[in-house]
Amino acid sequence: MKQKTDLSTFSLIVTLASVALFVFLIFFNHPPVYVHVTLIGCLALMLLLGLYYMPLSIGADRYAIYINRSLRIKAIPMQEVKSVRICPPTMGALRISGSGGFMGYWGWFRERDLGIYFACYGRSGDCFLVELHSGRKYILGCRNASQMVEHIRQFVKE
Repeated sequence: MKQKTDLSTFSLIVTLASVALFVFLIFFNHPPVYVHVTLIGCLALMLLLGLYYMPLSIGADRYAIYINRSLRIKAIPMQEVKSVRICPPTMGALRISGSGGFMGYWGWFRERDLGIYFACYGRSGDCFLVELHSGRKYILGCRNASQMVEHIRQFVKE
């Protein structure tokens, strides 16, 4: 099973506004050369990190859960999965590192109830929590998250 990840309206606005601001500052502001090179470097780094971590879709089969990204596919082996459940993140999540809207929500976050987890989603309403036997936690997001959770539960040995 494979489900597409949709970005929230806020995430789309932040992404487009950030790129537009950098493009404006680089091409229309005529900054000094060192500022120009720094702006280009920052934009390239932001886009590279976004493409590396931004979730495009979530897939699962009996062997693994797959986080499909533009530049990499992350696989979480099914035998490492302890539990899976619907769990949208709260507004009180503290971002340790990563993105809070630019090209989705991805990176390390911390919440009082969940502790530290890695997030990879586009909209908070489409999220589910994957807990591993090692204690590591992932909040993933895709369309039809409840169907994805039920599909994954078929393969989890509790």
